[in-house]
Amino acid sequence: MPRTLALNDNWDIMLDEMGNIAVYDDDYAIAQNVANAVRLFTNDAYFNKTRGIPHYDVELGNPAFPSRSVLYARIRQAAMNVSGVTDAEVQLDFDKASRAYTGNIYITTKNSTQVRIEL
Repeated sequence: MPRTLALNDNWDIMLDEMGNIAVYDDDYAIAQNVANAVRLFTNDAYFNKTRGIPHYDVELGNPAFPSRSVLYARIRQAAMNVSGVTDAEVQLDFDKASRAYTGNIYITTKNSTQVRIEL
């Protein structure tokens, strides 16, 4: 059973009604782990520097517009590498003016539950 610390809207830990550090289980834990995985930059994970997406190499250091297909593939692969995910679909929208991608990841968990995760 997947389990992870519960994070609030500011990505900070929070307390449950008993005053303990809150945790999430099952599908919500899987979804939060996917959200963490796609936001992780390479070399940012303290104990495993190889995890993460090399955003500096692909998007941020490149003056040209970021490649949608490369970013799509990297986000999907990061989601699929999360334990409990059986399928992932990525929907990306690019705003040329701000040079920013937004979108959603739709995952299917091992319990056959579909969850939408905002990017």
